[in-house]
Amino acid sequence: MSEIDDIDRRILTELQRAADLPLDQLGERVGLSRNACWRRVKSMEASGVIRQRVALLDAEKLGLGLTVFMQIKAARHDAEWLERFARATRTMPEVQGVYRMTGELDYLIRARVADMKGYDRLYQRLVAKVPMGDVSASFVMEEIKETTALPL
Repeated sequence: MSEIDDIDRRILTELQRAADLPLDQLGERVGLSRNACWRRVKSMEASGVIRQRVALLDAEKLGLGLTVFMQIKAARHDAEWLERFARATRTMPEVQGVYRMTGELDYLIRARVADMKGYDRLYQRLVAKVPMGDVSASFVMEEIKETTALPL
């Protein structure tokens, strides 16, 4: 972990709330001058603590109202299968996260689609690209909490 102090943590907390916050306001909120804030932000960007700044979009308003978690069991456990699976999932814009897991399943995919037909199209494309041992899915009925903010 990079060395960050309490002021850096406060800067990061504010940026996680609003990455487009003007430096003057950011400085006021954390008790630093505009220039001191700018230097710290640039330093955290250079070290990789801040990877990038993005806009968070409303999936519902964009017609992507269904979140699905796909539980995958690999057809094989070798480097070739893993590379093929990684390549396939990276090219699918609906797929928001892919995680290699411990326990009964091998991989967990988090995806956003419009509806069940959208899920079926995603499923059909995935299994056409990569042989699967087993695929099951769970659909989100209610989002109770979703955040990108890390606990600082």
